[in-house]
Amino acid sequence: MFDYKAAFESSVEQVRSEGRYRVFADLKRVSGAFPQAVRRREDGSEQDVVIWCSNDYLGMGQHPDVLKAMQDEIAATGAGAGGTRNISGTTRSAVDLESELADWHQKEAALLFTSGYVGNEATLSTLQKILPGLIIFSDALNHASMIEGIRHGGGERHIFRHNDLAHLEQLLAAAPAEAPKLIAFESVYSMDGDIADLAGTIALARQYGALTYLDEVHAVGLYGATGAGVAERDGVLDQIDIIECTLGKAVGVMGGYIAADAVIVDAVRSWASGFIFTTSLPPALTAGALASVRHLKAHPELRERHQERAATLKARFAAVGIPVMESESHIVPVHVGDPVHCKMISDMLLEDFGVYVQPINYPTVPKGTERLRFTPSPNHTDAMMDHLVQAMDKLFSHCNVARRPVAA
Repeated sequence: MFDYKAAFESSVEQVRSEGRYRVFADLKRVSGAFPQAVRRREDGSEQDVVIWCSNDYLGMGQHPDVLKAMQDEIAATGAGAGGTRNISGTTRSAVDLESELADWHQKEAALLFTSGYVGNEATLSTLQKILPGLIIFSDALNHASMIEGIRHGGGERHIFRHNDLAHLEQLLAAAPAEAPKLIAFESVYSMDGDIADLAGTIALARQYGALTYLDEVHAVGLYGATGAGVAERDGVLDQIDIIECTLGKAVGVMGGYIAADAVIVDAVRSWASGFIFTTSLPPALTAGALASVRHLKAHPELRERHQERAATLKARFAAVGIPVMESESHIVPVHVGDPVHCKMISDMLLEDFGVYVQPINYPTVPKGTERLRFTPSPNHTDAMMDHLVQAMDKLFSHCNVARRPVAA
């Protein structure tokens, strides 16, 4: 008989042998004290730590307005949503949230999903059902959820080199002029921290008759006058056909959504299995997200402070030769280049210095580009940065990791 257990053990051992086996940190966030947390070690002892890699970019997951909205909603409506929206109905806060999200992105409608991953997978696969013969042009560094959605749809697809509009145009020009087309790309790419040329991509889409599908999950809440994302910052919101975002990062809660023309949203709502057959978000989550979005729209100073913190950390790392990878966004990636060293530094930062940052290894990033990915928030203080930089300085020397020359 087939040895099932041995096959599973072999698959895990392969990951271990490549130095990319993941161990989850047992962390308990401290309400009202983000980015501080308490770590529980394997022996049961506890350690105070500072989180440096959270995607709760602005600490909204612990904002008083968000917590109160969630607590009030639980008291008023209970815990669960009761099932799918098609069978069990929808909750008032979900309807209000979709209206708020559509307004945020200057679109006619929005549709909630249980996560950003599901939003991408469901929408991109469903668009290929709605638009027969759709050809999708996808950036080479698009998120796994976008890749899965495109593959699941089963249609023709072409991958263009990352942020390479000349290559994209070559592919568009070679496609049949009469065929429906869609360009799928992200605004902020979370591992490298670079930002796409939205205006240039839109221009190509218009020239070749393609729809635009923009993933703003690492930008929503963080860019633009009201936080609607890079498309708002760049003044092109009205020119993007479909925007996909998350509620689990800067918004600080959980869930995902698309925003687009009402007819597009209605078509996806009517056809997407990932929406139709999934229990909807609990009302506490939609109420919390609604409170968060309303706060973010009205408080640009959070985004200003966030950008300042990221720029400051990049400068402090560079001052001691820590190899910060080039990034034009709030992402602060530090190159290590070896999975074993990357995990070793991460482990030592946590155990010896109370600094929590996860190693980013293959397959999240290509082999040889392993890195530590820091995401400073408005709540990270100068003292926290001093401690982090001193710890990184010591460990890069201890582990003999290559540095960059320090400018005189």
